[in-house]
Amino acid sequence: MPEHDAEGDVVAQGTDPTVRPGRGASRPDREERAQRLGELADVARRLQDAVNAVVEGKPEVVRTAVTVLLAGGHLLLEDVPGVGKTVLAKTLGQAMGATTRRIQFTPDLLPSDVTGVSVFHQERHEFEFRPGAIFANVVIGDEINRASPKTQSALLECMEEGQVSVDGRTHLLPRPFIVVATQNPVEMEGTYPLPEAQRDRFMARVSIGYPSQRSEVAMLEHHGGRSPLADLRPVTDATTVARLVETTTWVHAAPALRQYVVDLATATRTSNEIALGASPRATLHLLRAARARAAVLGRPHVLPEDVQGVAVPVLAHRILLSPEGRIAGHSAETIVEDLLRRVPVPAPAR
Repeated sequence: MPEHDAEGDVVAQGTDPTVRPGRGASRPDREERAQRLGELADVARRLQDAVNAVVEGKPEVVRTAVTVLLAGGHLLLEDVPGVGKTVLAKTLGQAMGATTRRIQFTPDLLPSDVTGVSVFHQERHEFEFRPGAIFANVVIGDEINRASPKTQSALLECMEEGQVSVDGRTHLLPRPFIVVATQNPVEMEGTYPLPEAQRDRFMARVSIGYPSQRSEVAMLEHHGGRSPLADLRPVTDATTVARLVETTTWVHAAPALRQYVVDLATATRTSNEIALGASPRATLHLLRAARARAAVLGRPHVLPEDVQGVAVPVLAHRILLSPEGRIAGHSAETIVEDLLRRVPVPAPAR
């Protein structure tokens, strides 16, 4: 049975009850900050090496996945079947040494299958909560857009607040917590488009794409006979990752850099080619992802190139094109890239 507080709410579920980012954490001194940022860069490198050993020829996609993990966000992988979306998600969880659960989204999947359900215990004459598949450090939502919108919406509270509310009780999810969801293009048969509110809760969306011929030949040589995950060993643990997620908040972002992030978000709201621009949540995610990217690269401060490096995966899936944008044949990615060229970059501090 999970533990309850005085109001009957669940105190914690799963692994280490780590302090949540921004709650009760004291600011470190310079020496501790440098040590923790060094640890973060080392763990990020080991995670990337482990995943790259399984997912051939996609280092930028892997770097984005690790960046989103350390930023405390959620990742959406969109591409055609068979290019390695699920393998990437499973590899990331196994390399972390964390609890990993896979949810195969289908049209008949119920919200309670995801979040859990209260069952009456006849011997104790009380209801007992049985956690759903969402109670894990890494949750793989396979083909999320094949489930009904009602089931997709069951993830909203989980992804935003790290908790599940069932029958008036709140159950905290373990830390770290990341949803790595895969989806097929909406043009494919049997898919439901993700609601805007659901898409906005994913920090980033990436497409894996087909491997190069060289990478595909290497894949046949290395993974043709057995599962590529068979020999993968954890390179860190969940407690360490949870601590490093908090560490990314220590990366310095200058006022001019924060203004640059706001200017990019504002540009998506005023463009004639965009009907729905980036939300304030997108602005927060953009800065968090830029901080994590800087930390992964071993820097204690954010540069404009960090913002530019994550802008497309963070912003593109949130915006909706206007009729003008669709008629012009533009994609969300090309529009964000154009905005990056047009929005002035802050001058270096003197």
